[in-house]
Amino acid sequence: MKIAIAGGSGFTGSNIAQYFAREGHQVIILSRSEKEGYGNIRYVQWMTAGANPSEHLEGLDAMINLAGKSISTRWTEETKQEIVESRVESVREVYKILESLKQKPSVFINASAVGIYGTSEEKTFTEESETTGSDFLSSTVQKWEQEASMIRDLGIRTVYARFGIVLGEGGMLPKMITPYKLYGGGPLGSGNQWMSWIHVMDIAGLMDHIIKTEAISGPVNATAPNPVQMNTFGKVLGEQLNRPHWLPAPKGAIKAALGEMSILLLEGQRVLPKKAIENGYTFIYPTLERALANIIK
Repeated sequence: MKIAIAGGSGFTGSNIAQYFAREGHQVIILSRSEKEGYGNIRYVQWMTAGANPSEHLEGLDAMINLAGKSISTRWTEETKQEIVESRVESVREVYKILESLKQKPSVFINASAVGIYGTSEEKTFTEESETTGSDFLSSTVQKWEQEASMIRDLGIRTVYARFGIVLGEGGMLPKMITPYKLYGGGPLGSGNQWMSWIHVMDIAGLMDHIIKTEAISGPVNATAPNPVQMNTFGKVLGEQLNRPHWLPAPKGAIKAALGEMSILLLEGQRVLPKKAIENGYTFIYPTLERALANIIK
């Protein structure tokens, strides 16, 4: 297959690209900067002056969009605007590209986030749950998916992959490991908040499964089938590192340090991948113990 990935240079995107390249597919990463390709992976510039990515994308089988400013930065009003605009802008650019192609890909997968459901310690969310959260992250994802829904009008099967916290050698996990290595790990806030996570290899495997399964469209929760509360996550992490889980980080201190972005650590949602399981996806790392053992080994 010929697969294009927008935003394929980051931690998650590069893992997805390498997965498909190992499977023998041709992978095109859309990037603002000019880069040298390797193996089955090549780079094509987009969203820069003079760039014409469409000429490289004829015959495309699938497109994945992961592009957007990282949310792992302090949320000033300016930053929040950039987070929203970068996601909307990337989808609009993808629309222009796909509209211009003589032969459209069979599927478009747009990255999304479980934050769309809002936060709760009591509720369990599936793809059938309402997306009526009112916090910044939820409203951002709602706008993102609304923009991506326009691509259905091109006759392309469209999927919103709602990512949980992606675990691997990059992303958030190394930052979470650091205090444990220094013997200072412990509960964040109450520790009762839910963490819906997924191993990075299951992200790649699920993307592959979505592309191959024509029955899948609309929202898909890209989360492992066994979410945990943050206190449990810390205990398992400590066990894998052979370090104690004992020093709590008070909610007030985290809020003071991170501001509104503290919602990423202090609040969460219990999200289940109902659609992935019903459509036959088998998770490589269904439990946190297996996932962390693989990453930390």
